[in-house]
Amino acid sequence: MMEPAGGILASDPFSLVVAAYLVMAIVMALLWAVQRKTRNAAIGDVGWCLGLIVVVLGYATHAPSGIERKLLTVMLVTLYAGRLGLYIFFNRVKGKPEDARYRRIREEWGETEPSKMFWYFQLQALALAAFSLPFLVLLWNPRHPTAVVELVGLLIWGVAVAGEAAADRQLAQFRADPRNQGRVCREGLWNYSRHPNYFFEWLHWCSYVVMMWGAPGWVLTWIGPIGMGIALLKVTGIPQAEEQALLNRGEEYKAYQATTNAFLPWFPRTRLDTSPHSSRSPPKEQ
Repeated sequence: MMEPAGGILASDPFSLVVAAYLVMAIVMALLWAVQRKTRNAAIGDVGWCLGLIVVVLGYATHAPSGIERKLLTVMLVTLYAGRLGLYIFFNRVKGKPEDARYRRIREEWGETEPSKMFWYFQLQALALAAFSLPFLVLLWNPRHPTAVVELVGLLIWGVAVAGEAAADRQLAQFRADPRNQGRVCREGLWNYSRHPNYFFEWLHWCSYVVMMWGAPGWVLTWIGPIGMGIALLKVTGIPQAEEQALLNRGEEYKAYQATTNAFLPWFPRTRLDTSPHSSRSPPKEQ
């Protein structure tokens, strides 16, 4: 079922990727129609997460690997994508107004918004097919799941998924407090990075590179950290989030930028306000 050829998997598994893309293209078209009525494009992000789980489940039914590897792969994708999808659904979709970044995009696109949003959703289907490849490599790996390198990768995976969940939870709790309206969150992991959720998301994709080190098709696992790194650092992640944060929080966010790394968590530099409750107290008048 799998023939190592320059580190690239045999052609058969890729027919599954093509099928996955075609199915998700239809799903994303339907979700695009849904957001036309709800005016909340975050439903596409939920669809991406749940779609990744379904796609990997489909891969598992065709994989030649043993039950242990299939169960491991399904567990990894379900815990990662299931948690993220549920978080987005309950915090950005169900009973929530559309994320400000999506609203701004709609305004910038103007009359062309419907067609451009459609192709944005179709791009999500293509991205899902690409980011499913590390799981395909995992499923077609002939090595035993208890190999040392794989255990190291699993440790990184656990730190990454737990870290992203913690960052999301800390931000949600901060925003749920009315006293923090318009404030900058510097609590927990947000004290060490302006975007710890993005950092741990990226680290999660790095774990598959370590986990599958030297396995047939290993080169394909690099799609995760490289693709997600570009998206988060240069395209839809940090640039858009920073622009919106400056619009919403102004000078306080500029001070945050001056003291705290954008991506890699590290100890913050000296702050203008060192009060232990600085994230909750209103700014002092000059």
